[in-house]
Amino acid sequence: MNFIGNIIWLVFGGIIAFILWSIAGLILCVTIIGIPFGIQCFKIAKFVLWPFGKEIELGHFGAGGLLFNIIWLIFFGWEFAIAHLVIGAIFCITIIGIPFGLQHFKFAQLGLIPFGAKIR
Repeated sequence: MNFIGNIIWLVFGGIIAFILWSIAGLILCVTIIGIPFGIQCFKIAKFVLWPFGKEIELGHFGAGGLLFNIIWLIFFGWEFAIAHLVIGAIFCITIIGIPFGLQHFKFAQLGLIPFGAKIR
């Protein structure tokens, strides 16, 4: 069932979300300071490409991860989180779209706190 969900996901916007997260990663990697943030974007892009059957575990970060999460949240995270929350709410309008909306809600969590998150 996860395989079918992922295929449908790719057709109805998963590839676009993957491309957008990858472009954000490329833009952030332009400067040396932005490289850690760009790497997180690439990790999230990989997750966005094939999300069904995977879960997110938040909160395994140290002091450095906390600092990076705060910087991320101030400059980048809130835009990503709001975008995924809005898209998820739109998907949840129909019964068929609810599984896809729930995936976007998972991405909103990663959009807020990417450092220290584990994807299983």
